[in-house]
Amino acid sequence: MGTYVPKKGDVTARWYVVNADGAVLGRLASRVATLLRGKDRAEFTPYVDFGDHVIVLNAAKVRWTGKKLDQKVYRHYTGYPGGLKEIGARKLSETRPDRVIREAVLGMLPKTKLRKRMARRLLIYTDDQHPHEAQKPETVPVAAK
Repeated sequence: MGTYVPKKGDVTARWYVVNADGAVLGRLASRVATLLRGKDRAEFTPYVDFGDHVIVLNAAKVRWTGKKLDQKVYRHYTGYPGGLKEIGARKLSETRPDRVIREAVLGMLPKTKLRKRMARRLLIYTDDQHPHEAQKPETVPVAAK
């Protein structure tokens, strides 16, 4: 008797919709990362990409806790000397709310070769409309504490 090891073709990808309206950023990102990775499936295998497609709606209405909105700083390096760029969480959430959620979710995914593939299946929209009705996505609740 051997251990069942699922292969990529054994599982079909599902589509989920997550409403970020009033949801705390960290709790939302944790739930989305779990769905992208496929950890909610019975046949989860760490080295196989079984994750599902996740559509996040109302990204502009995500909630921050504590003083993070004023104190958190997002940094990235351009690749040039002296090219360390910084932007505050308040300004980034006003200008690019989708990037705030993407950064939070990607930080919770494993830093392996599968990460880029998982990130491609994350679709974030700032309002409550999306063009993926043909895929018949299921709605996933997120705790809004």
